[in-house]
Amino acid sequence: MLLRLLSLASVGLLAAAEILSLSELKWTLRNEKGDISAPAQLPSQVHLDLKDANVISEPLLGINEFTQRWIVNETWIYEADLSPFIHQRSHTGSTDSGKTLLVFYGLDTVANITLAGHPVAWVNNQFQQYVYDVTEFLAAPVNNDTALVISFESAYLYGRNVSMRADVEAQLAIDFEWPGARGFVRKTSSDFGWDWGPGFVPAGVFRPAYFITLTDKPHKAIAHSPPAAHPLLVSQNTSGLFIEESALEIHKLGQRPILRPDESAPWVVNVSLAVRSLRADSHPTLTVSIPELHVTSGPLALSPIPAATNSSTFVSAAFKIPEGVPQRWYPHNLGTPKLYNFNIALSVGGLPTVSYVVRSGFRTIYLAQTPYSQEDIDERGITPGDQWHFEVNGKAFYSLGSNIIPFDPFYPRISTDKARWVLESAVKSGQNMLRAWGGGIYQPSDELTGGYDFYSICDELGILVWSEFIFSDETYPVNDFFLASVEPEVRQNVRRIKKHPSNVEWAGGNEIEVILLLVNSTIQVLPQQVFDEFELLFVDFLHDIVMQEQTSVAYTDCSTTNGALSLDPYVLRLNNVTAGHIYGNTELYNYDTSQSFNYSTYPVARFVNEFGFHSMPSFYSWEEVLESPEDFAFNSTVVMSRDHHPPPQNLSWPNPAAPEGQMQMTLGVEQWLPRPSTSDSNQTFAQWCWSTQIFQSLYMSSEIAYYRRGSGRGENNLGALMWQLNDIWQGVSWSAIEYSGRWKVVQYGLSNIFSPIIAYPYWTPETETLEVAITSDRWEKVIGAVQLTWYDWSGHLLNESLHWFSVPSLNSTEVYKAVGLDNILPRGSNASEVWMHLNLTAKVDGQLFTHEQQFVPTSLANAKLVDPKIKVTRKPNLTFTLSAKGGVAPFTWIDHPAGTVGYFVDEASGKPLNGFYLIPGQDRTVRFVQSAALSKVARPAPTDFVVRSLWNNTHL
Repeated sequence: MLLRLLSLASVGLLAAAEILSLSELKWTLRNEKGDISAPAQLPSQVHLDLKDANVISEPLLGINEFTQRWIVNETWIYEADLSPFIHQRSHTGSTDSGKTLLVFYGLDTVANITLAGHPVAWVNNQFQQYVYDVTEFLAAPVNNDTALVISFESAYLYGRNVSMRADVEAQLAIDFEWPGARGFVRKTSSDFGWDWGPGFVPAGVFRPAYFITLTDKPHKAIAHSPPAAHPLLVSQNTSGLFIEESALEIHKLGQRPILRPDESAPWVVNVSLAVRSLRADSHPTLTVSIPELHVTSGPLALSPIPAATNSSTFVSAAFKIPEGVPQRWYPHNLGTPKLYNFNIALSVGGLPTVSYVVRSGFRTIYLAQTPYSQEDIDERGITPGDQWHFEVNGKAFYSLGSNIIPFDPFYPRISTDKARWVLESAVKSGQNMLRAWGGGIYQPSDELTGGYDFYSICDELGILVWSEFIFSDETYPVNDFFLASVEPEVRQNVRRIKKHPSNVEWAGGNEIEVILLLVNSTIQVLPQQVFDEFELLFVDFLHDIVMQEQTSVAYTDCSTTNGALSLDPYVLRLNNVTAGHIYGNTELYNYDTSQSFNYSTYPVARFVNEFGFHSMPSFYSWEEVLESPEDFAFNSTVVMSRDHHPPPQNLSWPNPAAPEGQMQMTLGVEQWLPRPSTSDSNQTFAQWCWSTQIFQSLYMSSEIAYYRRGSGRGENNLGALMWQLNDIWQGVSWSAIEYSGRWKVVQYGLSNIFSPIIAYPYWTPETETLEVAITSDRWEKVIGAVQLTWYDWSGHLLNESLHWFSVPSLNSTEVYKAVGLDNILPRGSNASEVWMHLNLTAKVDGQLFTHEQQFVPTSLANAKLVDPKIKVTRKPNLTFTLSAKGGVAPFTWIDHPAGTVGYFVDEASGKPLNGFYLIPGQDRTVRFVQSAALSKVARPAPTDFVVRSLWNNTHL
């Protein structure tokens, strides 16, 4: 895709183009000691090039996370010969009046750059883009040196060295694997290890990089060229201009992030550019048009642009569009994510007008954080305290979703196809919001500058994104040196991302406020200086930059927060709380599996932005990385080495704390499911892995149902974001989707529990109370019925009842309540012998809507299951009909074979379906929807699809 975009306006990059991707050069990689040298490529990272050269094996194999640690401590040098490029410049006359820029969209992380023997720069921030005018260096090589050299020192050793300086204060930090460094270097935090992933601490030119040659000799075709597909490409045909940054923001007139916007006000379209130009113009102009709306701004006056290529000049212009002219953008479950093409044309005197296309949409987003009114408390029964929920286009809505982590330990091998699959999977499971976690990476906007696409796909699919700055789980030095690096990082990313209607807020970082409050109250009283420096960075510095750079979304200091005492000026609430009131948002991690379904352990909150439980990946994922037969066991050394929960907090290997995490999963299975044990060791291992996923799904569904029910209670809960959506490797994690793209059980569970209308059984065993409640996220009232049907495990229907309901907008209502097993169970039944099926039907938008759920009045470990004798009928197009010829098969599951990526859909409803209760006489037909882009096996054999159920935990 990258090269296709670059070649849109030229044939043969070296022959004609004015944009040269550094990927076109011939690169070598060597270590500083000189005993390793290998061919390399860009974008890349050291591990990947060493793997391709067979110096190391695939980093994710076996115990390579441990055996390849030596790479982290080395200095690695990338070098390319620029002779062909220098010759091309001389041949085309670019050396006469042109300028050449060296552009990096991402360097990971601490690097020295030299060109033709000249020092260009030393950099230390992975999250910045860097642009250098290297014209003079190319014109006068030192001693005929024609090399571009990028030398990466160890980011870990750099961080350690900084931390030990006398003028740098120690910080409060949670170390996961590589200790004492990550807070002192601006690099992806999880690169140093996390409790769900490896610590490879990679290095390299991880995002695209280019030579941009500017001349004032226009190409013949430029006058009538269509708008470029990207701002970078306006430099393609010797335009004399380089657009270093392009920002577009759409907001309401007078809008401020801390106030509800006036939905009737005109729209303001604001375009900002950072420009480097060969020509000066005291009266440049900008024109914005939206062809689909037949709207144009006409020429808009800009501030003067000087003739300068060694730095950029910022210019901006805005115009208004009346309310009602554009169609609004909505998240996919609330409307249509409508996008428009914005054609932006820049005219600088003496140079051809250049134009490019930006895709964006019209929407308002508001984060409500102010106190509930007394009227809300009295009339709606709202618990006193502050609001904490999002509103889109003037309406509150329920945020259903999960958290995104990096897609791979090695950024350059992330593809748009992989990101799209994960994002489309989120949509398929009913999610409307993803939190781009603050310990990872700033997700990119396009392939040309970011290597893969993320935000633009979210715009297209209608997924909201909660964005965060990359600060996580520790305090940070707030000296001038550190802040001087952070400021351009933050400004560049806020400007880039604000064009995306999917973006809903900026959070300063991940969990830092809650960690400070927890440590201060339970471990040790922290010095006031710790809180002062925290507020300097997260309340003053980052907040002010966000408010300066954009006006359409809110800022909060951290992901988990008690909220604010005041929004203007911005003052945090911290511990200034009143008993019985609810503030901010919260999270929950409880690893006592005996209490997993105890609702009293769940937070009563306005919004829950993190909650989760870990599980094993599937047997198929383990096959990708385990190398010996003895490794295929739940507690084998290699399997346990890939369980980083709890983390070792240092470089100990295997993780000495892993038995604790393994035991948590073990108890979750043993307490709530039949314990896997068969005569086939591989089946037993596979059933163990799968059973941990079932427990995870049951637990997450229980929490989500509880939080969603809160939309009709005093807490007015309007958000549940599970931890986590995707995976970074094949190991123990909290993910719903495995590294390969394979859906775990919980991903299908989310598809069920994130349905817009759900019926759920709330069981309190201490009082033997069963409540069935209906929850709806719809903006209109919903009327329907839920049928409660009792079966025994042989599949005999014991009794049934029908209950009608009417649910107000964004609310919940109880339709059934009974106390005492004698009043709940069918007469003469024992809790271990029966279960209940809930089947909801309603009319939504004129169409029939259905939802299913189950209730088991005891642990499935105690249930008297009957051999289901599942029959599989294989049909064309990877369609399978499953029939229970014996008893009921709880969690009937069909696995697609290795090398395939996809999901199963119910042929009757069109919804994702797997891990369901199969009842005798009620066949289910599912079809495998395959991802052609990610599947290595294009045409899997239907006989390679495997069916299992809980019966197989103890039977072959």
